[in-house]
Amino acid sequence: MSFVVEFWNFLRVRKKYWLLPVLVMMALLGGLIVLSQTSAVAPFIYALF
Repeated sequence: MSFVVEFWNFLRVRKKYWLLPVLVMMALLGGLIVLSQTSAVAPFIYALF
């Protein structure tokens, strides 16, 4: 959890707020990939696309 706090401090000090939406979308897409490979949720995710 300290990584998140340190990263937030970096964004705040360097004023790189535009990186936050990019990283959130990357995390969501990564989560979708993990769910689609190893769970029963996969058919429902494929139906979305």
